[in-house]
Amino acid sequence: MKSLYILSGASGMTGSELVRQILESEKDSRIIGFDNFFASSIDTIRDFLDNSRFAFNEYDINDASKMRIVEEEVVREKGAFDRVVYINCAAVVHTEHFYEVEHTWETNVISMKSFLEQAIRVKADIYINCSTSEVYSMQSWNENGGVRESDYLMMSTAEHSQRTSYACGKLMTEFFMKDAVDKGKIKGCSIRFANVYSKHERFAKHIIPHIINELLEKNSVKLLENSKKNRRAFLHNIDSCRSVMALINSEKALDGTVYNVATDEEITIIDLTNKIAEKMGLPKPDIIFEGYRSSDPERRILNTEKIRTRTDWFPIITLDKGLEMCVASIER
Repeated sequence: MKSLYILSGASGMTGSELVRQILESEKDSRIIGFDNFFASSIDTIRDFLDNSRFAFNEYDINDASKMRIVEEEVVREKGAFDRVVYINCAAVVHTEHFYEVEHTWETNVISMKSFLEQAIRVKADIYINCSTSEVYSMQSWNENGGVRESDYLMMSTAEHSQRTSYACGKLMTEFFMKDAVDKGKIKGCSIRFANVYSKHERFAKHIIPHIINELLEKNSVKLLENSKKNRRAFLHNIDSCRSVMALINSEKALDGTVYNVATDEEITIIDLTNKIAEKMGLPKPDIIFEGYRSSDPERRILNTEKIRTRTDWFPIITLDKGLEMCVASIER
């Protein structure tokens, strides 16, 4: 199918990989992408900038005048395509911002809603909303295969930590998405990704690039006190983006509901540190524990039965393979 994709956050961890996958697998499709480089750089999409099927602009999703330009371009071009697909990857991410309400609200909530409204105005066929597994907050795992999309949430509040403001904002976007689909305005769904990483990450804001950067500079790694107990299951962005494409191409999945996307390959943060050092050919590093992060769950295990039932998606990148890709990228 010949598709016109409108992609926010196009140079980010998810957006840039979507650009690659779409251009490689859909030879007649085109992407209109934009990003303000808040948490990325032009380097992630540099190889695609000369591709005539990828139109990129340095726009901020919060800039209404720039979003009008995007809308006008979509209206001009959409007649040449079989379907129009909006994918919202733009977000203020990195855990340090979760504790600052004003850092996340405008981009993650207000502008998501505006982008959805634009998709409805231009009569787009599909809207994919990238949410987060942070919405599971303090009940983010269980011993029965992980938390499900339909499970009730137990969230920390402002009485406990400002961290959950990020999750609450993302949760609101899921309501916007469901409401639009239920009212017949558009088809689409929301995705709760869990701990996505990529070989392109260069900002040491997430745990894997943080560990790599620390090991590049010295044979020690500084971790939060939480890391003495914390464990996570990490999702490579190749797999997170494969899930986006699988949902887009599954009619029965575009019902406005939420889909967990994760792996069940859990590892402690300490073991992760040692594994990365080993893959970098370094001795076992000294670990220095310093600082503490409130309302940080010890584990996060998501049940992915729903997406596996409604699409043909399953993760193909093991943690070992993904970490080797990260290390190889640094060496290059």
